Amino acid sequence: MTNLEYSTARWIDRKAARHFLDGLARVLFHVLVVALSAGIAFSLPYIVSVMARSFWTYWSIIERESIYLISVEIVTAIMLLLVFSYLGRSLKDRRIARTAKYAGLVHCFRSAGLLAQRRIKKLKNRQGLARDLLIISSTGYRTFAEPLADLHRILQNCREAKIMLLDPRSEGAHARAKSILDPNVTPEKFAEQIKRSIDFLKDLRATQKNIRLKLYGDTPWLKLAILGDYVWMKHYHPGLDVQSMPEYVFEHDQNPGGLYTPLYQYFLTRWVNPDFPEYDLDTDELIHRNASGKEIDRERFDGARELFGFDRAPEKDPSTSSVPLLS
Repeated sequence: MTNLEYSTARWIDRKAARHFLDGLARVLFHVLVVALSAGIAFSLPYIVSVMARSFWTYWSIIERESIYLISVEIVTAIMLLLVFSYLGRSLKDRRIARTAKYAGLVHCFRSAGLLAQRRIKKLKNRQGLARDLLIISSTGYRTFAEPLADLHRILQNCREAKIMLLDPRSEGAHARAKSILDPNVTPEKFAEQIKRSIDFLKDLRATQKNIRLKLYGDTPWLKLAILGDYVWMKHYHPGLDVQSMPEYVFEHDQNPGGLYTPLYQYFLTRWVNPDFPEYDLDTDELIHRNASGKEIDRERFDGARELFGFDRAPEKDPSTSSVPLLS
């Protein structure tokens, strides 16, 4: 049994167990609700009689005390304010939730903390294992190349992957590097991390993985990871590290107003764009195609020798460096 078959079987077993436990939890919940309802129904006469006796006892004491009456009025007014405020906020939240559901938004992660990262990684593993994978990133290093990256294991176990990274020779790569305020972020660091990402993809290619890579030259705008029926999206903000930006998750459904389909079409439009050459992971050549997808030219990626430093001694792994990593 291959690693992919073993991982897929484990995933199916976990999914079946999870469905069984969810169903059992729903049955137990309904049993608890019925039992609680029956208990309340049987105890209701006693509760009402006790409340009635207590009410008239206390009322006979406080009906002639104006300070108690004023206190009751104040407390009642505060309770009414809190109740109506809660109801108003609940209605507003429900309207926002309906809007998010209509757009297909199922998650929004605003925190980059440890717990949030663990949840994000767990969700991506569940959604992307043994699926087709589509990625748009800048360098790709923190996205899938480094061992702790969210998509590292998913890319190793995917059926097929199409990936788009920045061309390190392009104006877009230079513009993105210069837009980040950290002085340690340079075009050379971009090139170094793109080289490590390409090396990782070449290793996967050597294991007969169906991996394709294209290089784009314009300034990155959206960071996308399409895992089956889910799109994970961030946007590149000038001057800010993309890791500090919120990450949105959109689910594919039958709703025509959902954003999954436009984001998926955005990726496909860029993928078939003839201005973005395909990187041959076997020969280190750029393949140029026309609008119909037919190959028209190949060129040696000579810029890689200068930018990636093939003639220099290997540099220190950026994962052990104090220089900020890029995505």
